[in-house]
Amino acid sequence: MRKLIGIVILFASMALAMPGQAQSNAKFGYVDSNELLALMPEKDSVEVRLREYQAYLEEQIQEMFNEYESKVNAYRANQSTMSNIIKQTREREIADLEERITQFQQTAEADFQNKQAELYNPLIEKARRAIKEVAEEHGYTYIFDVSVGSLLYWEKGENVLPLVKKEMGL
Repeated sequence: MRKLIGIVILFASMALAMPGQAQSNAKFGYVDSNELLALMPEKDSVEVRLREYQAYLEEQIQEMFNEYESKVNAYRANQSTMSNIIKQTREREIADLEERITQFQQTAEADFQNKQAELYNPLIEKARRAIKEVAEEHGYTYIFDVSVGSLLYWEKGENVLPLVKKEMGL
């Protein structure tokens, strides 16, 4: 919904900012970047590398879970014969391991997202260069990405942020 409002505001701003003559010269285009990326041959190798990396991370998490289960099972099996100090030590070890697993999961998730960006950024940049070249070659003033509802290219546009900030008293 916010994207739709943003697009409406963008179109309204452009309509108000452009003189009558310039509006007729404006040429709008759109592209579905998800579809474009799916067509790129490099995407397959990126996907393979991401699946391999994800499998590696999942393997590491599984090893930690196995260690956790082993410690919990050993604790349960022997707790009746343990002294209080040994019980407390084992409980602390289990709690520490739980915390390490949680931290690893969070770190692994962020790490996977970084790896995804690292591998996809060259493809995205290649697509952006191509979009810019097409826009310039074919005289497009604006090109929108319909998959995310955002503006990808603009020519000789005017940044109205200073005017909006002034209006809002910022």
